[in-house]
Amino acid sequence: MNYFEDYRQSLEGVLHKLDLQAVQTAAEWLRSARDEGRQVFVCGNGGSAFTASHFATDLVKGASYGREERFRVLPLTDSMGTITAYANDVGYEVVFEEQLKNFARAGDVVIAISGSGNSPNVLKAVEYANRIACRTIGLTGRDGGRLGSLVQLNILAANPHMGRIEDVHMFVCHMLAYSFMEDGCKSASH
Repeated sequence: MNYFEDYRQSLEGVLHKLDLQAVQTAAEWLRSARDEGRQVFVCGNGGSAFTASHFATDLVKGASYGREERFRVLPLTDSMGTITAYANDVGYEVVFEEQLKNFARAGDVVIAISGSGNSPNVLKAVEYANRIACRTIGLTGRDGGRLGSLVQLNILAANPHMGRIEDVHMFVCHMLAYSFMEDGCKSASH
């Protein structure tokens, strides 16, 4: 078997193990947040930062444009000035938590993306969000790391390979966003 077939088969195996009930619950929490005018925050490091930003874009534009109900989403990864100011002056481990202190309220949704599940800044953000009664969702990999047990809802890409973990995280984000885009299209046509 060549490398590309092996990669695809391995990814299919991870997708097969994906807990779709957890994904459905995440969609329900997002729908409630949207309908109640609550904020959704997304964070992650490295490739996960871009997944967070991409997901926020899909919700802010794709799942909101032209619709009466709109998502209020803030990717905590996108303010370079804020991130570098906190990282330089306080510490990189607080770059997401400190932003939540400015914006998050009880009942908001915080989505933390971490392949290892052990990123200190992501963990601190979730700990804070839990303390103020936000709903917390984790997209994790491997065995979930510490993040898997901190969040109220964990969506696990159970594989040790970071590429496959990130593939699954993007897949989950697209499933969630497109569930709103396509539901919106269906309801508008009936």
